[in-house]
Amino acid sequence: MPRFANLLMRFAGLASLSALCTAISASPTPAAVDPTPDIPIVSPTVEVGGPTPTAYLPVVERFAGSPSLAGCPMFPPDNPWNADISSFPVHPNSAAFIADIDLDDNHYLHADFGEYLLYGIPYVVVPGTQPYVPITFKAYEDESDPGPYPVPPDAPIEGGPDSGGDRHVLVLNSGNCTLYELYRAFPNPADGGWFADSGAVFDLNSNALRPEGWTSADAAGLPILPGLVRYDEVAAGEIRHALRFTVWRTQHGYIHPATHFASDSYDPNLPPMGLRLRLRADYDIAGYYGQARVILEALKRYGMIVADNGSSWFISGAYDPGWVDDDLNQLKLVPGAAFEAVDTGEIVTSP
Repeated sequence: MPRFANLLMRFAGLASLSALCTAISASPTPAAVDPTPDIPIVSPTVEVGGPTPTAYLPVVERFAGSPSLAGCPMFPPDNPWNADISSFPVHPNSAAFIADIDLDDNHYLHADFGEYLLYGIPYVVVPGTQPYVPITFKAYEDESDPGPYPVPPDAPIEGGPDSGGDRHVLVLNSGNCTLYELYRAFPNPADGGWFADSGAVFDLNSNALRPEGWTSADAAGLPILPGLVRYDEVAAGEIRHALRFTVWRTQHGYIHPATHFASDSYDPNLPPMGLRLRLRADYDIAGYYGQARVILEALKRYGMIVADNGSSWFISGAYDPGWVDDDLNQLKLVPGAAFEAVDTGEIVTSP
């Protein structure tokens, strides 16, 4: 995370990143010129007799300022994923990035998760006593953290056991607060372990990045679980971290905390992996309610990070039976033009 931290300290003139985070929350918005073109944006209103906004109860355990899960922090409070970027300057190439993302067939925000059992990216929390099993890598062994991993034999697979897609498997070891993630994972009946194209291990108490140029279970070299929209957080009424999302194409470059690119294009107007967007301050979300409203509040404060190539404007979340699709469908009213890219560091093209 060196470039991200250095950039933050350069903007605020502080001696430490933790002091900076405190200053950011209290500082006014920089007087930067917004290069995003003026585009009429209309937000919805709640009609009389329409859905009643849902009241959510606080059920998420807090962890010293960090988002948390099962008693573990989702990285330290000063991690880039947890940075409030509402006052960060607009990226000088924001308009071009947004325009290219919006060239895809989809022009509106989309929740890539919901109440359907196989819709979303699942995860499993295991105790510190969970047995470790062998992991055999089939594609990116040289950029993967070697096994064994504490993956249960019945760990949930993205898309289900018969999926032909990304087949992510995410495992949080609550005993040591370590995250284990696999891409294209299949059970290996021969040794009770798993096959996978790639795998990554993240110490959730550390801000350490993956080696430069390395992938993870995600194309950008990022962790997946800390960027998911989770029902427990939404039910608590607040998401306090950036969200993971995809775009239809990217450039040959990345911005920390990403460490990997997945493109041969050097077009500077394509978004790099790790690019961070936020919902513009002038986009009125007063008419949104329930689950969608909580997500939009987070997008204004923490934004979302380009993590993979896929359908543009699709934000990732974990499956949960508590999701209400009719509520989440409000997100489909939010146009891509309502976002802007923020400047969080230089684009790395030659790791």
